[in-house]
Amino acid sequence: MACVSLSCLSQASLSGSRGSTPTKNPIILRSDESSSSRRTLLLQSSGLASLAAIFNFSGTRPDYLGIQKNPPSLALCPPTPNCISTSEEANDPSHYVPPWTYNPEDGRGRKNPATREQAMKELLAVISSTKPENYTPNIVKNTDDYVYVEYQSPYLGFVDDVEFWFPPGNRSLVEYRSASRVGSSDFDANRKRIRALRKALEKKGWQSIGF
Repeated sequence: MACVSLSCLSQASLSGSRGSTPTKNPIILRSDESSSSRRTLLLQSSGLASLAAIFNFSGTRPDYLGIQKNPPSLALCPPTPNCISTSEEANDPSHYVPPWTYNPEDGRGRKNPATREQAMKELLAVISSTKPENYTPNIVKNTDDYVYVEYQSPYLGFVDDVEFWFPPGNRSLVEYRSASRVGSSDFDANRKRIRALRKALEKKGWQSIGF
């Protein structure tokens, strides 16, 4: 099996710089600390880029995203724990999360309720300004009742797919789903993301239902 660790990549990079012809003279490396630090950083960056290229950590965009038809909802989660969705059953705590309301009865919904258009603007503003765990958001699709965002990790380019849906009706609800494309564990990245977005939206008058 080929070695793809950072140490192996670093050794391969240094070996390649020596050339293929053996030499009796040892390579003398500068002892300057700043040069050594820069060299280490360069090797690590090159190693990370090589690993991302080899393994394609961004994954492939799922073809089942969007509003499902029967019944209308966001998609369910796979069996892996790196996904949460309001479409899951409440008795599945590893995947279920409660929806949000942008007009809570004990808040602005009583005196000054927001329209769906206003709530959508608030959601988009929070998505653009909030970067949980330093993931970069990229809004891929935005309609009058649906938002699809790709969140890319700062290292290795992992991508998570996050959706928000304003279902029809007068309850002022927002359903959502956050899932990692690859692997099985997300180290709670999806829950931390949703929690950060929720806290930012609470400042605008939103509320989580049931929690």
